[in-house]
Amino acid sequence: MALSSLSANMKARIAVVLVPILFGLFSVIIGQDDNWDLRNYHVYNVYALLNDRIGYDLAPARFQTFFNPTIDLLYYGLNLALSPVSAGFVMGVLHGLNFVLLLAIGRQLAGPEGGGRWPLLLALAGVLGPGFRGELGNTMGDNLTALLVLGALYVLLLRWEALAARGGRALMAAVLAGLLMGLGAGLKLTNALYAIALCLACLGLPLAWPRRLGVALLFGIGVLAGMAVTGGWWFLKMWQLFGNPTFPQFNDIFHSPWALENGVIDTYFRPKNWLEYLQWPFIFGVNWRRVTEVAHQLGMWPVLYVLFGVAALAALWRRARGAAQAVLDPRACFFLLFFGLAYLVWMRVFSIYRYLIALELLAPLAIWLLWRSIAVTPKAARRLAGVTLAVLLVCAVPTPKWGNAAWGERNFSATVPAFVQPEQSVVFIAQPDPPLSWLTTMFQPQLKFIGVDMGFPESDAWRTRMRRAVAERSGQHYVLLSAVKDEKLDSLQNKRVAAEWLGWTKDASGCARLEWLGRHVRLQADIRHLPGGACTLELLAQHRNIDLETPNRAIADAAAAHLARHGIALDVASCRAHPAAVGSRTYMYQLCRATPDAGWR
Repeated sequence: MALSSLSANMKARIAVVLVPILFGLFSVIIGQDDNWDLRNYHVYNVYALLNDRIGYDLAPARFQTFFNPTIDLLYYGLNLALSPVSAGFVMGVLHGLNFVLLLAIGRQLAGPEGGGRWPLLLALAGVLGPGFRGELGNTMGDNLTALLVLGALYVLLLRWEALAARGGRALMAAVLAGLLMGLGAGLKLTNALYAIALCLACLGLPLAWPRRLGVALLFGIGVLAGMAVTGGWWFLKMWQLFGNPTFPQFNDIFHSPWALENGVIDTYFRPKNWLEYLQWPFIFGVNWRRVTEVAHQLGMWPVLYVLFGVAALAALWRRARGAAQAVLDPRACFFLLFFGLAYLVWMRVFSIYRYLIALELLAPLAIWLLWRSIAVTPKAARRLAGVTLAVLLVCAVPTPKWGNAAWGERNFSATVPAFVQPEQSVVFIAQPDPPLSWLTTMFQPQLKFIGVDMGFPESDAWRTRMRRAVAERSGQHYVLLSAVKDEKLDSLQNKRVAAEWLGWTKDASGCARLEWLGRHVRLQADIRHLPGGACTLELLAQHRNIDLETPNRAIADAAAAHLARHGIALDVASCRAHPAAVGSRTYMYQLCRATPDAGWR
């Protein structure tokens, strides 16, 4: 049967199965997750939780050492049960389920067109946004928790009529929506912005004021219950260990002695003045660096800003003319109210683009609804929305790159030297970038790791705790540093993997194909023949024996100067480089001997 002959409903049923699978395959094609946060705390925090190291090590992953690791248990468990490629596929499929929820939300908002093709097209447009594509299959959590944000919104739209009724159905709808939102906020606190926005949007429901307040209150109770499920146990643990449930954040409120009394909230990306607040979508739409660390094409946000303004003017114009009937139904107005409030809360509190992924997924729906409120006829609205979205998606084609590596047999690996008395040794980490805490998970567990001046808000009590931890150990101490690598080796390894997968290194005929390829393209590698007719790829002569000692010595010298200010003498001559890897990407590191001065003992 031809695809064109299928009904819209049948196409939707096929899509809800096919699209998540395709995103799983895209995740495999993209490669092993290798983002900065993964190497800083997503790996370490789960390891620390499962090996009773919370409070044993002292902030080796900066202040993020104390972030709730619940969400990272999924990735950790997948990699225990499956191969890295299979785990990446599952992560991609899970992220792709956002498409299913977008389709369901679109059908609720489309009215008479709910069974047509538009909800399907808008859902597809939603999962093709740059932020969502950039985080596909990775561990940053925004794509995953977006499922809970969208789920909460969908429950309220699905049970719209029940919200106006009295009885258990209204109670269950509001509480269930809040519960889903709270689960997301407990997993990742930045989702609290959506909880605040949706709770405020409930005050705009077309109900009597006591009823609105009741729905908002029930939603809020659900949020607190959801947060208790996914985050409550961690808040309690942080309270018991450090006297601050969000340690070390918001310590200006909780006053834990173990950290400085400040909020530890990143305000770098927020608008700087009221004029920037007014122009913010245009500012970050032109200059992505104002809201994110890697390149994004964010043209949709200025367009949305303008459309919201034009839609507001159109509504005022219709009211002035005495129009009796609203263009959009109450559900659509509720959706747009939530969308606008979520943007405003995000802009004021964070302005970090990653935390806006759930709204990016909903942005095509918002554009479509806004055009419906502006255009003279539904047909014109559909055409204008279609053209707008097509242009925006084409302009957003480059995918942001948070970091991916070629797949390997293991997701993480390292060559680790043996320690004579690991139970008597401390390993200092004093280099915040690149992150090194992921490496600690492969060292001998008797070692204690201590972060020194890496962005954790160290109080006097915390420094005393650090000194006590060092004084309790009488063995040789060390410093963990990064090291440079031969960048050509990773490229060579990827070529080797590809050639082996094609079967071009096993026998003489395969090697002949590889030699033919080398004559017609710039292979940037030598072909070395092995006994028995096999072959392999080697570095070109000019890329061998590159000097790595000089830049490694420079890294060690800089670390020595930094640690000397904290009373730790680093023996630069003792530093030795060792290989580690994320997937097939090599990360060299150095291990150096160090001696704390008398102030540490």
